[in-house]
Amino acid sequence: MPSRDVVEQQIAALPRHAQPPVRELGRRSEAATHPFKGPPEAHPAPPIGSSGNQVGQAPLALIDKVGRHEEVVAACAASMALGIRVGMAATHARALVSDLDFRPAEPEADADLLDRLSLLAVRRWSPVAAVTAPDGIWLDLTGCAHLHGGEERFCRRLLAFCGRAGFTARVAVADTPGAAHALARFGRAAITLAPPGEHARMLGPLPIAALRLEQTALTAARRFGFETIGDLLPVARGPLARRLGLATITRLDQALGAAAEPITPRDDPVVPSVQRRLLEPIGTAEAIAQVMEDLLDDLAEVLQARGLGVRSLRLIGLRVDGGEQVVAVGTSRPTREVPHLLRLLKLRIERIDPGMGLEQFRLVAAHTEPLDAVDLGAVLAGETLVRDPARLVDVVAGRIGPRAVFRIAPVESHVPERAVQHADPVNAPGGWPNWRRPIRLFARPEPLRSVMALLPDQPPRRFEWRGKVHRVVAGDGPERIHGEWWRRDAEVWAVRDYYRVEDESGGRYWVFRRGDGVEDSTGDLSWWMHGVFA
Repeated sequence: MPSRDVVEQQIAALPRHAQPPVRELGRRSEAATHPFKGPPEAHPAPPIGSSGNQVGQAPLALIDKVGRHEEVVAACAASMALGIRVGMAATHARALVSDLDFRPAEPEADADLLDRLSLLAVRRWSPVAAVTAPDGIWLDLTGCAHLHGGEERFCRRLLAFCGRAGFTARVAVADTPGAAHALARFGRAAITLAPPGEHARMLGPLPIAALRLEQTALTAARRFGFETIGDLLPVARGPLARRLGLATITRLDQALGAAAEPITPRDDPVVPSVQRRLLEPIGTAEAIAQVMEDLLDDLAEVLQARGLGVRSLRLIGLRVDGGEQVVAVGTSRPTREVPHLLRLLKLRIERIDPGMGLEQFRLVAAHTEPLDAVDLGAVLAGETLVRDPARLVDVVAGRIGPRAVFRIAPVESHVPERAVQHADPVNAPGGWPNWRRPIRLFARPEPLRSVMALLPDQPPRRFEWRGKVHRVVAGDGPERIHGEWWRRDAEVWAVRDYYRVEDESGGRYWVFRRGDGVEDSTGDLSWWMHGVFA
């Protein structure tokens, strides 16, 4: 017969809903824990407003009338350390902690604060932000995360912002709004980043309450032995709907991404936007293009009345099944020319999936700048020739991406790879130095092999690069470049001697040697290829 320890290990290995109740394991003589002094449950995380540095402060709790009696609706970390729990009757809380600071809850003021925060989010972080009652905000980071340095950096900045405002928060990023809602409220970490496609695995250990279910569904789940979201996943949807209701299936599908859950964004009266509701759903490219033109005509009137030009446009199409299709375009300069903007939007039509049909469209000018009248007198008189590459840049960037179109601008640095940077393709940079540099400069120098050269000042006579031997027939140099000692200690004595050489086939290259050929501390005398002349 197995021992008691072996039996307890076998029972612990079973799922929670399959474990036998305590009365089947034998009588227990331990005293029951106090319902208001016991430790918190293992799954739900502490309230968002709690923080470890608040334990030393005076205990504070908010009470509100629930039904016919008053209950604790929020509690700080200091009061929770004394045994106060959300949902506890106010009389029990007063009896448990005599000097507890009770204050009435103000749900209207909380809702107004969340609304103002969502408006701030629309203006600073994402064009799609909405309040998720009673204590959260949804942010759609699609296409916006790179503007803030990535998802992780944006989450850290968001927590720092909340800290400066006097709040503590938890941030979660997931593929679906439901998954982010659950991880932010029932997760343990201050920042939770769910990898793409892994939100189902991360939702498994969370309690069923994370699905935003009604109390009746939670009671039924406990009666049938379901405790975590992972317990619901292997169950067939038909029996699960009969036991917990169709609302549970909907919430589960929304969290897993099987059902759409569009976010209704907070409208910003400052951000220009127009919308069209269609009598019948559309799905062809010609019909979508016609709606784009109509929306641009309406938006141009709004922009002209405000004296603004658009730099970023966001087209949102609502499908019949509730899903959203979002495309965005940007411009190099502020404009409100309908033909140019329509051409950019048409490049995005192929990315729109109409599904069963699109029934509503909304065009938002996410980024605008002042646009005044332009003096065209000299142009009309033929005195000057306007060569504005902005339209060409917008079209090319719309096809291959905005980061693929750029100009090279000079930077004050002696090191060649640090002397240039990417700049706005519309504005022509100036102030180039008179140094002779190759037309193609490698981002990283490439090593040369089998180099023959006379030290210390002669150019190489022969070298091997990319598997090919080059015999030098002419050379010029050296051009000595010292390291930038103020950047790092390794460049204090660093020296590069650059040479312009030409091989027997006519190729002209820019090579350099590390070190001056005399002192060992200046370099290891290795040769490198850094650029190619035209």
